[in-house]
Amino acid sequence: MAFGRGGKMDGRRPSSSSSSFCTTTTVVVFVALCLVGAWMMTSSTVFPLEISSNKKPVVNQQPAPVSFGASEDSSSGNVGESSGKFEDTDNNDNTVPEEPNNKEAPEEEKFTENTEKSEEKPEEKEQEPPKEREDTKDTFADANGKSEGRSDAVKNEDDGDNSEEKKDDEITNESGDEKPDGERKDDQDEKSESGDATKEEQPQIEEKVEENGEKEQNSNSNEVFPDGAQSELLKESNTQNGSFPTQAAESKNEKEVQASSKTSGDQTSYSWKLCNSSASTDYIPCLDNEKAIKKLRTTKHYEHRERHCPEEPPTCLVPLPEGYKRPIEWPKSRDKVWYSNVPHTKLAEYKGHQNWVKVSGDYLLFPGGGTQFKNGALHYIDTIQQALPDIAWGKRSRVILDVGCGVASFGGYMFDRDALTMSFAPKDEHEAQVQFALERGIPAISAVMGTKRLPYPSRVFDVIHCARCRVPWHIEGGMLLLELNRLLRPGGYFVWSATPVYQKLAEDVEIWNAMSALTKSMCWKMVSKTKDKLNQVGMAIYQKPMDNSCYDKRSENSPPLCKDSDDANAAWKVPLEACMHKLPVGSTVRGAKWPESWPQRLEKTPFWLNGSQVGVYGKPANEDFEADNAHWKRVVSKSYVNGMGIDWSKVRNVMDMRAVYGGFAAALRDQKVWVMNIVPIDSPDTLPIIYERGLFGMYHDWCESFSTYPRTYDLLHADHLFSKLKKRCKLMAVFAEVDRVLRPQGKLIVRDTADTINDLESMAKSLQWEVRMTYTKGKEGLLCVEKSMWRPKELEAST
Repeated sequence: MAFGRGGKMDGRRPSSSSSSFCTTTTVVVFVALCLVGAWMMTSSTVFPLEISSNKKPVVNQQPAPVSFGASEDSSSGNVGESSGKFEDTDNNDNTVPEEPNNKEAPEEEKFTENTEKSEEKPEEKEQEPPKEREDTKDTFADANGKSEGRSDAVKNEDDGDNSEEKKDDEITNESGDEKPDGERKDDQDEKSESGDATKEEQPQIEEKVEENGEKEQNSNSNEVFPDGAQSELLKESNTQNGSFPTQAAESKNEKEVQASSKTSGDQTSYSWKLCNSSASTDYIPCLDNEKAIKKLRTTKHYEHRERHCPEEPPTCLVPLPEGYKRPIEWPKSRDKVWYSNVPHTKLAEYKGHQNWVKVSGDYLLFPGGGTQFKNGALHYIDTIQQALPDIAWGKRSRVILDVGCGVASFGGYMFDRDALTMSFAPKDEHEAQVQFALERGIPAISAVMGTKRLPYPSRVFDVIHCARCRVPWHIEGGMLLLELNRLLRPGGYFVWSATPVYQKLAEDVEIWNAMSALTKSMCWKMVSKTKDKLNQVGMAIYQKPMDNSCYDKRSENSPPLCKDSDDANAAWKVPLEACMHKLPVGSTVRGAKWPESWPQRLEKTPFWLNGSQVGVYGKPANEDFEADNAHWKRVVSKSYVNGMGIDWSKVRNVMDMRAVYGGFAAALRDQKVWVMNIVPIDSPDTLPIIYERGLFGMYHDWCESFSTYPRTYDLLHADHLFSKLKKRCKLMAVFAEVDRVLRPQGKLIVRDTADTINDLESMAKSLQWEVRMTYTKGKEGLLCVEKSMWRPKELEAST
C-alpha cells in the first residue's frame, strides 16, 4: 500500500535520471515506513488507556456498584471534591453540553471490546493506579466481605425522581454483560476522576442529564447522601436564616465529636457480659432499679412503678428466654404467640375468665376480650361508635390513648377500624401485660399515671379511652384527669367504661357523683351515656371544649387554671399539677381547629406551619415539612423496602429512634407495620407535628433505657442519632439498649457520620450480628445490621 501510494506520488513529479528516481523512491518508502510505525505506536498507547478507563466490568462482577465518588478512605483531594458536591449547588448552573449524546454509540462499542480484553488480559488492569480504583469503589459488604446483591439499596435511592425507564436501565447486570446506559455514564465519571479523560469529556462528569433533558443539580437524587439542595435533610441547620452549614463548621464539629469519643470511655474492642438482675430475661433498667426503689419514701402514688434509671447506664446484655423462637407474624400474632417467648401464666390464671389470655400447649391464646369486653373488643369498639357516630373511628378519630390497656386487645382491634392506639400500663401490675401486647404486634409501653406527666405533648390525642383502668380520677383535685385534659385535643373525646357508670353500689355512686362534678368544673360535656347489652357494661363519653369561653364563665376557679408560664408541652420528668391549661387563641395556632380526616391528614402540611417559621433543616417550616416528606418517600421506596433484602412480612413493630416530622413512618404506610416515633429530648420538639399527621410517638432520652420489655421491636431506624449521643453518653451503653430492645433477627438501620458507622459496625460484629450493608461516602455513612438469633458462646459460658 505504501509502495503504490509512493509510486503515484512520484509519478506526478517530472522525470529525471534513473539514479535520482531510485533515490527518491527509497526516501519515500523510508518516510512511509516511519509513518506506519508511528501510527502503530500511537495505536498501541491508545488501547490500554481505553481498557483502564473502562474498568467497570471488573466491578460489575459484584452486584450493582454505584459510582458515588470518594469513599471514606479517599485521599484528601478526592474528599475535598466530594465535599464540594455535597454542599454547593450554586456552581452547577453551566450549560449542559450535547457532546455526551454524540458519543453514545462509540462508548457502547468500546465497552464491548474492552470487556473482552479485560477478561483476557487481567494484567492490563493493573495499569490503573490502585489508589484511584479504591477511591471509586463502594463498600457494600456483609459479614463475610461479600456484596450479596445488597448494593441495590443505595443504587435505587440514587435514582431520585428519574423516570421508570431510567430506573430499569440502571439495574446492574450481574452476569457481566453489556452495561446499561446509566452505568456507561458512571464509566465516563470514573474516567474523569482518574485523570485520563480529555478536556472535551469533562463537562459530562460535572453535570448529568436526565432522559427528559433536565439537568440534575449535582446528582440531587442521591437520597442516601443527598447533595446540594438535599443535604439539609441530613443535617439540622445551626442558623436561624435557613442557610446550610459550612464545611468549616462541619469539620469543627467532627473534631469535637472525635475528641469527646476518646474521653467518654468508648473503645474499639468490646467486652460484653450478661445482665445480673432479678428480672432476668425481662429486665428494664429504668423500671427494675431495685436499689433506687428501696430508697423511696412512699409508694402512695405508684412511685415504685415510675422510671428510676441507674446512675451509670448499663452495658450488659439481657439473656434470651430458653426455647425462644422467631415471633409469629401479624395478623396471626394478634390471636396467639409462642409461650416460650413470654413464659408467664399468672395472668392467664387471674384473667382467663375475662378472655384476656389462655394457655394452650406451645401457645398463649388471646380471644380478644378484656374486663369490659369479655365477648370481644371489636363489638365493644363498634358499640362506642353507635353511641356516638361523630367519633368516626379511622376518619375523625385516628390517634387514641388507651390508659391501663391490659394486653391491649382494644388497641389491637382498632387496627381493623384504621385507628392507631398508644396503649400503656405499669410493669408487674398485671404480670407481663405490656410484654404480651408487644409480642402480639400491638403498640404499648410500660408507664403509670403517678407523680409525673406522661411523655407526650399537649393537645394531641383525638380520643382517650379507659376501660376499668383502675385510676382514681376524682381524688386530689382531679390531678390525674387534668393530665388527660392536657393530652386531649380540643374537641376530643374521653371514653370512660367503668363500674361507676352503670352500677349502683355505694362506692360506685360516690365515685360517679365526684366524677360528674369534676368533669363539669373542667367544662367537659357528657355527650353520651350508654350500655353494651352483650358485655353488660356501660360507658360515658365526654367532650373537651374547643375554646376558653366556658372557662371564663365558671363561678369558681376550681380546678384552677395553670400559670401563663406553665408550658403545657413540657413533659419529660415534669411533676404533675392540679391545674388546667387554657386553650389556644387565634386561628393560626395549633389546636385551633381539628385536623383533616384520615388519611388526608397524613400528607397535609399542618395549617399552623407557615413560611415565617424556620424549620429543622433551615427552610421555611412548611417547605421543610414537604421536603422531608418527599425525601423519606424516596429513601423508603427505593432503598428500605426494595433494596436491603428485608422481608417486610416479618416486620411489625418499628421504631424511628430520631423522628423529625414523621416522614419515615409516613412512607411506611402501605406496609403492615406501626412506627413508634421518638423525638429525643435534645432535638427540636416536632412531636406535635407527628400527631397532627395521624401518627404517634413520645419523648425520650437515649442516654437512658426505653420503657419497653426486651425483644419487642423488629426494626430500629436511627438517622444521625448516635453521633449526637456520643457528646452526652457512652455509645456502648446505647448499643446495649439497642440490643435489649431489638428482637433476634431484627434489623438496625443507621444513617450517620462515617466514623460513627464504623464504631457501630464494630460493636455489631463483636456481638456476632450480620452486617447486611455498610456504605460510606466522604463523611457520611449507611449501615444495616441484623441481630443474631443466639448469644455468643462466651456469654453463655459466663452465665
